[in-house]
Amino acid sequence: MSVNMVELHVKADEPFRTAGALQQNRVFLDFFWDLAKPDQEIRLSAVENLLKYLKDNNKEDELEYTVKRLLDGLAHTREAARPGFSLALGQLLSAFEELTLQDILDRIREKHNVQKATKKFVRNAAFGSLFGVLALHQSGRLFSEPPVVLGCVQILQRLTQERQHLKDLPSKTLTDILTEVPEQVFEEVLLSALQSDLALAFQTPEQLQLLLVALERFPQILQPKKLKKLLGSSNIINSDNIEKLTHVLKMAARSEKKDCALPAVALDLLKLSLREDSFQLFWNKAIVEGMLKEHWGPTHFLSFRMLGSALPLLSLSQLKEVLSGEVMIHYGEHVVSAQKQERFKLAPEMEASVSKFLEGCQDAEKQLAVMVGFSSLVHQGYPVVPSVWRVVQHLQPTALHNYVAWLKTTFLTPRIGQLLNFTSRRQKERQDHLEEDLIFRLRKWIVDRLASIVDNHQVKKDEEFIMEIARFIFFHSFFNTKKACIDIPETQDKLDVPLDPKTRAVLVNSCFGLLLSMHNLPLADDASKGGAVTHRRTLGVTSDGSLWIYRLVQYAQELLHQPTFVRAVCPFSEEQKQAWDSMLESVASLKKKTKKGHSVESRAFQQLFLLLGMHLFKAPDELLDVMKDLQSCVEACQEKKAKKRKKGSKTQEAAEPEWVEVLVDILLSLLSQPSRHIRQVCKTVFASISPHVNAAALTSILDVLDPDKDGEDDGPVLVMDDAEKAKQKKPKRDEDVEMEDESDESCTDSEEGENEEAVEEVDQSFRVELMKVLQHKNTLDKDQEGSDDDLSDDAMMELDKSLSTLFSEQKKKNQAKKDAKVKIRKEKTLVCDFKIKVLDLVEVFVARQADSPLVLDLLEPLLYIIERVMNSGKEQQDQEFLLRAADIFKNQLCRAKVYCKTTEDRQEELHNLLSNLMAKMQKLSESSVGLYYFSAALYVVKVLRGAPTAENKEEGASGTAAELRFMGNVDVERVSGLFREALHSFMSRRKSPLTTQMFTDLFNRFPVLCVHLLDATVQHITSSVRDHQKGQACVLVLRAMQNREVQQLMSGAPWLEFCTKVAAQLAATFKLEGQTDSKALRERLLKALELCRFFLKHIHHQKLPVDQEAIKDALQPMTEVLAFKKSGTLEDNYWSVMKVFGVMRPKTEKIKPNKDAGQPLPTQQQPAKKQKGFLPESKKRKKRPQPVLEPAAAAANSAPTADKAGVEKGQGKKNNKKKTKRAADGAPPSHASPAKKKKMQDDSKLVKKKKNRKKKDRGPLQSQTL
Repeated sequence: MSVNMVELHVKADEPFRTAGALQQNRVFLDFFWDLAKPDQEIRLSAVENLLKYLKDNNKEDELEYTVKRLLDGLAHTREAARPGFSLALGQLLSAFEELTLQDILDRIREKHNVQKATKKFVRNAAFGSLFGVLALHQSGRLFSEPPVVLGCVQILQRLTQERQHLKDLPSKTLTDILTEVPEQVFEEVLLSALQSDLALAFQTPEQLQLLLVALERFPQILQPKKLKKLLGSSNIINSDNIEKLTHVLKMAARSEKKDCALPAVALDLLKLSLREDSFQLFWNKAIVEGMLKEHWGPTHFLSFRMLGSALPLLSLSQLKEVLSGEVMIHYGEHVVSAQKQERFKLAPEMEASVSKFLEGCQDAEKQLAVMVGFSSLVHQGYPVVPSVWRVVQHLQPTALHNYVAWLKTTFLTPRIGQLLNFTSRRQKERQDHLEEDLIFRLRKWIVDRLASIVDNHQVKKDEEFIMEIARFIFFHSFFNTKKACIDIPETQDKLDVPLDPKTRAVLVNSCFGLLLSMHNLPLADDASKGGAVTHRRTLGVTSDGSLWIYRLVQYAQELLHQPTFVRAVCPFSEEQKQAWDSMLESVASLKKKTKKGHSVESRAFQQLFLLLGMHLFKAPDELLDVMKDLQSCVEACQEKKAKKRKKGSKTQEAAEPEWVEVLVDILLSLLSQPSRHIRQVCKTVFASISPHVNAAALTSILDVLDPDKDGEDDGPVLVMDDAEKAKQKKPKRDEDVEMEDESDESCTDSEEGENEEAVEEVDQSFRVELMKVLQHKNTLDKDQEGSDDDLSDDAMMELDKSLSTLFSEQKKKNQAKKDAKVKIRKEKTLVCDFKIKVLDLVEVFVARQADSPLVLDLLEPLLYIIERVMNSGKEQQDQEFLLRAADIFKNQLCRAKVYCKTTEDRQEELHNLLSNLMAKMQKLSESSVGLYYFSAALYVVKVLRGAPTAENKEEGASGTAAELRFMGNVDVERVSGLFREALHSFMSRRKSPLTTQMFTDLFNRFPVLCVHLLDATVQHITSSVRDHQKGQACVLVLRAMQNREVQQLMSGAPWLEFCTKVAAQLAATFKLEGQTDSKALRERLLKALELCRFFLKHIHHQKLPVDQEAIKDALQPMTEVLAFKKSGTLEDNYWSVMKVFGVMRPKTEKIKPNKDAGQPLPTQQQPAKKQKGFLPESKKRKKRPQPVLEPAAAAANSAPTADKAGVEKGQGKKNNKKKTKRAADGAPPSHASPAKKKKMQDDSKLVKKKKNRKKKDRGPLQSQTL
């Protein structure tokens, strides 16, 4: 029988010889595996390589096999595989024209026939047919064979019925074919095949889309007569078809609900309505009266998306009509209602549509119509589009100017009735908004809109346009019109509704915010380039070199000189007018000096003067003294400079003038103002005067930062900040009424809760006062007697009055305590913000005057501030202040490349400073603070060392060691003693603020000090108290030996002596006699072994005569003391060291487990594994005592136990589960009722049916394997 099998095998092998050859070619077969991979790049490369392979080999059997595999892969179960095989088949048909499309189409019909496929394989067959048609379409040869086109269309028509699997993919594919098919093929072949689909165009969106594409592509074929024959009407959009079209649009909206996109049929209908000149009918009837009448949902969103997509297609009149209709009002309601976080927001899509339209549109009138339309959509007077809407950056200059003119006109003459104003249902019920409130909200938005146009650097605008907006906002902030003036354009149009105080406050805040935006504007040349500017840009300067703020001050001066036409809101007093005039004089004199060459300093003072002059309109009383002090400082500065030029070098050594101290105090007072512009100008001014700053001025800055001096001079600062913040918060209350109501309710609830807690805390004094009132009225005794009728009505009224007075006083006291706590918290917050601003001055001084000796005076104060805040400050603002101060100290001061190099006269002072720093550092308890002290100590050493002079460099050129030994003015012995003492403290104290990294930095930066500390460090390898410190000593010695500069400094006999000491210490530390195994010991040995490994390699490489036998003798018995089981790193390092001595690591023999299947290991050798997913014994239900059975019944019950024994011996887990199922299917217990028996039998039948159903689904092969 075996012979016959061999003969059959040989005979069967001959006709399939090519297949056997294909199986041996793994490169060819791997292409098909790659086609099914999820990575698109791999699939594309597989298609390319497969075509290249077939073209190079040109074998018919391989080509036939490829076609077969690709046709099979069209119905692949993986989603990513089907497109890969379809693309490969399309490219194959395009490359090999000998493969006929008709043959491929027939094979697709035969292989993937949906009608003949079983229920299980219908989905695969549908996808195979679809991707087969896609492959034929992608081949590029489809339209050359009209019968194949007809066959593809017929397949797609049949596939449209498989919507549950393919959705709308067949319809989309059919539409794609229709968009590319030639007109002749459509008329001769496809028109008759598609006639049924075209006639049912008003039933589904897909069929309507097919008709619309055909109408667009072949208008000569589908003429009105043909349409009337197909649809009953000569056009698509008419009054009879509107209801049908609306129904189709609703279906399309619901189908695209998850995709959040506009259906193609809706956009095509919109285009068709414009071609048929029936847009108004379609928009009003289908969209407004049809789609918007539905409940909120997909139909509304489709209408909004159609609005955004229609913008590029409509004419100017149609744009104005659409943007003032019902769709816009519903869109505004959606924007207002979608403010909550969890709701869907369509506003980003609309913004993208408007931005795309404005970017592509060159018609300024259309751009203006769209901007005005969206800006006119207001909710209770406030437009729904944000005031910083960035689509304005795409406007043409003409449209931008007209849009700004419309904003100004609307501000001056607000007509709420002419805008698209809407209110919510809740607001209509309350009716709490008056006309004045609506006008205020509208004007507030317009002012913010104008300011944002200037602030947006992407908007194309010229300097005159910017000044026009700035003049408008400034004029209405501080002036009123009395009479029209030709020279002042802002007086030409008067306000219809006067400005209220709230609007004035908004204008004032926007005016100073606009000053900041103008200060940060780039130059016109830089803005036109668009890229990064290489040179350093000057802030606040126009193209002609003048300051933006100076232009505005000139305009203010012009207004002040026109009392006949203009009246100031708050006129200047005589003193204020004098301060204004003196400010202008100072600026004029500074401008003259700027031309002579003092540009930086003079320009900074100009900005400060001009900014203070502008603030005179806002808070004149607060800045009068500041203006006077500033003028005196500038005059003193000029006088001192003149004297210096006369006296020459003799006066240069004199002390700096006092004007610097006064000016620094002025800058500190200005920093208390809540203004970013003032903050930037103060930084600029301080940077210009930083060369003149003396010790007293620097001390005044540090006193502000000192935590011990909080609250001494900050009282007026806090009052001003509170007032400013209150003013800033007021206008924000009107932005969103609905959201405000919810927040107000929550605030009132929290306040009531706090009041209740305050009432609960009754102090003892209140209790005493209450007892006195009750005793005074003799109510306590009467209450004790139980007689309530003895008090008259007058007495009761008097008692109630006394009690109410007492409780009201107590409530006032509780509220006063609460207000005091809130005030203290606010004051602390303001002080912290003020200190963060003051740190700007410190940062500027460190950056600009890094080589000044005054920088050394910053070390101890900054360290004290960091230490205090790190120990006490736990709030977020304190942490921000700490991070800022620490960054300035560590990164900009201690690590600066530029430092003070003139220390000849301050050597003793600096050495004492270093001694103090090291002493304070050793008294600390945390290394986080000690790190900053150690960085300061290294900075002082760097300053003392200085840079080598030219003579030293010439000497060092001859010998590198001489250059390395240069330490400048450092007293090496004294400094080494300080660091040696610190090292001893680190090696002896249990909790030390010092770390190993600190000494590593010292060794790397100052090798000379490292040489002086090496002997002490080596001694600590064995002399330290704890194992951890011994290990750290090994780390330090290792880092020192790895330093090449240290090796150069100790070259020769010193280095040999040092290596001998290290060898002796290592031999001593490896002796483990009398020591017990511990974690600390292992860590110490690990560090010592790392040092030993480098040490041995180094002496072998340098061929140093150092005795190594002592180390070897100490290491050999280590394996007997320690067991290398827990730490693999320790064992690896040990054997790497022993390898240097020629001792190799022994190989461990792996013991194979016993494979005797019949004899399992005893239970004592196998550790009992905890079974997961089973109940413990204590949780299991105890078995009930079973009755004594007959012999036959006992034999029946013993059968399952035998089966269980068989399961334990050799059967797996699945068989065990099956047996439990069989037990469940068996007969119920004898004590069950007849009803229960019937129910359990039915359940067992259901289980069997499900089981059989699963087997059928799996197929015969899978059920056998399972």
